[in-house]
Amino acid sequence: MTDLSCLPFGVGYVDDGVSLLVQMGPHRILLDCGLTDLTSLIKAAGGKAPADVVLCSHAHPDHARGLLALHRAFPQLPIYASEVTTQLMWMNWLEEEKPIQQFCHALPWRSPLEFATGLSATLYPAGHLPGAAAILLTYTSPQRPYTLFYTGDFLLSNSRLVEGLPLEELRGLKPNVLIVEASYGTARHPHRRQQENSLAERILAAIANQHSVLFPAPTIGLGQELLMLLRSHHQFTGRNLDIWVDGSVATGCDAYLDLLDHFPSSVQNFARHQPLFWDDRVRPRVRRLPEETGLRRIALSGQTPCILIADETAAFQQYISLSNLPWLMLLPQQPGRVGAIEPAIYQAIRSSSPLRSALKAGRLTVDTYLLSEHCDGPGTTQLIHNLRPQHVVLFHGPDAYLADLAGLEELQNRYQLHIASVGTLVELPIGETFAQPAPPESRYEGEVVELQDSVMITLPDGLLSDPRWQTFSETGVVEARWQGEELVIKGITPRELFSRSDELTLAENPECCGACLHFRGQRCWNQDSPLFGFRVTPDGYCPAFEAIALQQEPPLLDEEEGDDEVLR
Repeated sequence: MTDLSCLPFGVGYVDDGVSLLVQMGPHRILLDCGLTDLTSLIKAAGGKAPADVVLCSHAHPDHARGLLALHRAFPQLPIYASEVTTQLMWMNWLEEEKPIQQFCHALPWRSPLEFATGLSATLYPAGHLPGAAAILLTYTSPQRPYTLFYTGDFLLSNSRLVEGLPLEELRGLKPNVLIVEASYGTARHPHRRQQENSLAERILAAIANQHSVLFPAPTIGLGQELLMLLRSHHQFTGRNLDIWVDGSVATGCDAYLDLLDHFPSSVQNFARHQPLFWDDRVRPRVRRLPEETGLRRIALSGQTPCILIADETAAFQQYISLSNLPWLMLLPQQPGRVGAIEPAIYQAIRSSSPLRSALKAGRLTVDTYLLSEHCDGPGTTQLIHNLRPQHVVLFHGPDAYLADLAGLEELQNRYQLHIASVGTLVELPIGETFAQPAPPESRYEGEVVELQDSVMITLPDGLLSDPRWQTFSETGVVEARWQGEELVIKGITPRELFSRSDELTLAENPECCGACLHFRGQRCWNQDSPLFGFRVTPDGYCPAFEAIALQQEPPLLDEEEGDDEVLR
């Protein structure tokens, strides 16, 4: 066995959490333990402690939920994380009846700590979540030093509550091994500020259409980020709007309030002038949703739209039944998921008869939004090029996404690339020649035939085996555009197709549903129409048609500029 190796017990995609056992010389280091079942980890160690030391990157369940069971099984096994992570970690076990005794030891930022002879770790802020850390492991053997850099989940961009990973501090680090999450593969995201502005525009459009907005969110992370966005974005400042927070997301907000001294200076400055979350005075108002049913009904049954942030595992029908207004449920886009929706939420919607009935009746509309918590492809490659490792181990993403990234020529030519898979040992020889495996097949050769009035492109059926094909071909319509000398073909989503047919309809038939005053959210909202409440196509028609020009639409956005760009 080489001096450096990595054995994944979980790679953090779909249902399994992240857990990577790293061997550095004689030392075994467990990086994260987000497993729901520790059987494989304990069995591999022969019933003994599976590692000499455990390092946790951050407090999200897929990285930390197995730590309590691991501690109870091996009380003497030392577990370390950043100070903020140690204080947020208990949020993974809210169902515990007794308070959980602190078992995770806090490490300072940017200060090496030696765990054993020649073995030390240094934590760097990783963005993504308060307290999230990237970990530099250093092992000095009698022959030579070895270094390994583990990102956990990371984000280079600053978010509302967390500063991004400090790339400048790490430039030229040249670790022997980089273990990097690659959740989005080669996908490219808009700038963070553009993502926020797009989401703000989506919320404001829903409110203007008299829809309340529901955000399912995890206990910590995205829910608090959304609240801070709504509190500080200039399009919402001073707006007469109620924002309700329910369940464990509210508990997470309380936990954040105890950590204000660890937040960026901009957040601390905001908190000096007004409450970070709970505020009845300053608009928009942020409050806990009452637990008593009658009070919950009063809170949600008003005649004006509201925003609700609730647990992602909540019974969403309870909110819909208490409200007089229809709801727009906005779900975070997930890489490689079914319909780009978190599987648990997707299944909750499909398995709930009340939710299906609400969708059919027009009382619930489901859509997705992008507010990325992970780096996109360019951000991941930027980190790799700045650190300049010998080996790169990719994990935490759909297989096809990881394969896309591993197949990039710019990485293939410079680094020794590995894709982590559960139970497969990755040996990481240092300074030795390395035969780079052939990159995964991601190019398909076809034929082009020029017909009399069109062009036909034929591609091999190997495309069908890629899980992304279903999304690409969902509507059966594609768009082609030139990119330099290359022709890029893109699948058209149902939403894009609907939008385009809407534009064509308006031009061809001025008395169709697409040009009607009561056509909103792909449904008819005219109570005098036989189509009331049903989903209709833009080119539909009924006798109750009213031209949209009869009503002057109020402006959704003001022209005041703050730190953000004004939406156009």
